[in-house]
Amino acid sequence: MNDTVEVLIVEDDKRIATIHQKFIEKINGFQNIGVANNAEEAFDWVDTVKPDLVLLDVFFPDKLGTDILDFIKKNSPETDIIFITAASETEILKKAFRGGVFDYLLKPVTFEKFKECLETYYSKRQLLEKNSRLEEHEINEIWSTSKDPSFGEVTPKGIDVITRSKIVEFLVSCPKGTTAEKLGKDMGLSRSTARRYLEHLVSEQKVYTDLIYGTVGRPERRYILVED
Repeated sequence: MNDTVEVLIVEDDKRIATIHQKFIEKINGFQNIGVANNAEEAFDWVDTVKPDLVLLDVFFPDKLGTDILDFIKKNSPETDIIFITAASETEILKKAFRGGVFDYLLKPVTFEKFKECLETYYSKRQLLEKNSRLEEHEINEIWSTSKDPSFGEVTPKGIDVITRSKIVEFLVSCPKGTTAEKLGKDMGLSRSTARRYLEHLVSEQKVYTDLIYGTVGRPERRYILVED
């Protein structure tokens, strides 16, 4: 199995397509293999290369993204789909949900949200690709979007259960705690994303904070895992 996910961008706005290409370049494990600016180009790409993942808009001059969704499911059933669109109509959302779309991102999409979505997708894909049989907690990781199997609690919007679990594992290996900046650097997250997850863990009383004073400069806010 190739660990690199080949991504096709289907987007009629060339400026947005370029932005998403640049986003993909910054995320490990993904490679953009092409851009389709209309439905006919999308059909050709899907037929020819059978991409692992399609980032799909909804509104095109020739067809709707839901028509492209149907084509992909019929002609390349192993291809996964993430909608990235401004469309919020219930009928389109229903079609996406019933068509097995992995995620539905509303434009404009920040890099932080884009990265979080793709990394969550990658983690779940790896579980399915590398194992012939899954444990219960692994099945929960794939299907549960609102509960973390480690804690059994509802997570707020913007907090991914897999990322949170990885951060907890990281904190276990840091008995003296870590800063948001160091966590972000070591885990490939932005500083703001790292801080958001750490503050979420503080709110759950899984982590506490301490100010560490150095010889110069401002004190560091460190996040330390609460011992069981």
